[in-house]
Amino acid sequence: MSVVVNLSDVAANAQANAAAALLNSGTIQIFSGTQPVNANTALAGNTLLATLTLGSTAFGGAVAGVITANPITSGTAVADGTATFARWYESNGTTVVWDEQVGISGAALNLNTIAIVTGGLVSCSSYAHTVTEKAPT
Repeated sequence: MSVVVNLSDVAANAQANAAAALLNSGTIQIFSGTQPVNANTALAGNTLLATLTLGSTAFGGAVAGVITANPITSGTAVADGTATFARWYESNGTTVVWDEQVGISGAALNLNTIAIVTGGLVSCSSYAHTVTEKAPT
């Protein structure tokens, strides 16, 4: 028997706002290589390409389960490589909140480039995260 859970706006917003609060003053590390199975899985053979910094209030308040990032500070590339995923960290720099794919369009996190070159600027012009209210069918 499968269980279907559909969230109300109130519940979706509460979950989204809780996740947003974890990321206040946090960082986004951009990596090359295969994305781990989940955000609890240790990195293995991945190269850190750049780190972007979130604001002290990383996101605005949730609307219909969607949180939109406040301005994200660009980072300078520390290695060459093709960006494949990002790992988002709390302000302590070690506690992982989530992982997601990156791209230049159509990805969860869109960057100015995925062809990262040491010393180059890596940036994200905007970002939104959604807590889904309706279970997939």
